[in-house]
Amino acid sequence: MEVLSLQILLLLLFLSLYFYLYAFSSKKKPASKGFKAYPIVGALPEFVRNRHRFLEWTTETLSHCPANTAVFHRPGKVHGIITASPLNVEYILKTNFENYPKGDRFIKLLEDFLGRGIFNSDGELWRVQRKTASYEFNTKSLRNFVMDNVEVEISTRLVPVLAKASKTKQVLDLQDILERFAFDNICKVAFNVDPDCLGGDGTSGGEFMRAFEDAATLSSGRFMCIYPIFWKINKYFNVGTEKRLRESIKIVHEFADEMIRSRMEQKTKNNDEDLLSRFIGKEENSTEFLRDIVISFILAGRDTTSSALSWFFWLMSAAISETMRLYPPVPVDTKACKSDDVLPDGTFVGKNWFVTYQTYAMGRMESIWGKNCREFVPERWLENGVYRQESPFKFPVFNAGPRMCLGKRHGLYSDEIHCSISY
Repeated sequence: MEVLSLQILLLLLFLSLYFYLYAFSSKKKPASKGFKAYPIVGALPEFVRNRHRFLEWTTETLSHCPANTAVFHRPGKVHGIITASPLNVEYILKTNFENYPKGDRFIKLLEDFLGRGIFNSDGELWRVQRKTASYEFNTKSLRNFVMDNVEVEISTRLVPVLAKASKTKQVLDLQDILERFAFDNICKVAFNVDPDCLGGDGTSGGEFMRAFEDAATLSSGRFMCIYPIFWKINKYFNVGTEKRLRESIKIVHEFADEMIRSRMEQKTKNNDEDLLSRFIGKEENSTEFLRDIVISFILAGRDTTSSALSWFFWLMSAAISETMRLYPPVPVDTKACKSDDVLPDGTFVGKNWFVTYQTYAMGRMESIWGKNCREFVPERWLENGVYRQESPFKFPVFNAGPRMCLGKRHGLYSDEIHCSISY
């Protein structure tokens, strides 16, 4: 037994030495700064420790690398490169494009949800879809249709939903509303089908919307799995998140199949030249192939548009606050002291003295806003992507305390609406 234990110990020491020499003695060894790696397990411990804040963690690490690029050591010999260098990005996406496909590993992660649609395919299959879609999206008729459709969607659906909520003081999930708005749009533009998700009170089509969101989120979650074998085991036994993913995908596929069936029936009645019709016109394209296309374009049109609009509204609020921080409408305010007093910092104030607080100066104090206090940085008002209100005593643009401006919210809403219309 002691001999066996010694053999195991020696084997572990040998493996540790081997991986240490392999990982750290290569002539192509990158700069020492980067993702901390350990023998055998590579950057796995750091990944596990930071995967809940993966974007922030990688950003922090890359920002300390001379070329904003670092090696990500994985267990074994196959590692990865993470970069934030524009030169590297151009090389990967353009200069040497053919050398950097999505690859089988990436495709397998999303294949259950996206199939082999345009966002999850390589080679000739990708080129065929890209060529057809590119032609459709560059036609003048489509551009005109998009403009007309967006105008109708806004005036007949989006605005009425918002107006009703305003009148009844109903609280709305703006991102959900914008997702429905974007979903209706992409379905009309790409498939000439109106799912009417924003119709009525703006809550129809809820099952599909939730299923699509779950499918996208759970599929992406596979990337955060420490070892691919873990999610594959869950999929095989149909348990955990993989069970939820399968259920969500079933709903999404049924919706897409119904859309295709409906479009095929309409095709016999007219000659619409929307995106889906062009693919349907090619007899060699199977229903499964068409479904992959439908899901890919719904994902692109729904998520990117709604996400951009949602972030836009958060950023717009942040930009307005940042503007008023640097250029407050009332830069100085003065009070009168009724009796002798001492301020919290020890400053004495005599009876009948005036006390002025300078909002303009406060917006430029390093001790309050940091070293970049004189810079226009709307992001300082966002926390985890959500607008964060500062203390009115740190940001007294609307006064504070009992004299807090009663029209504060109304004024901000007016600014936001004006910015939206002007934009």
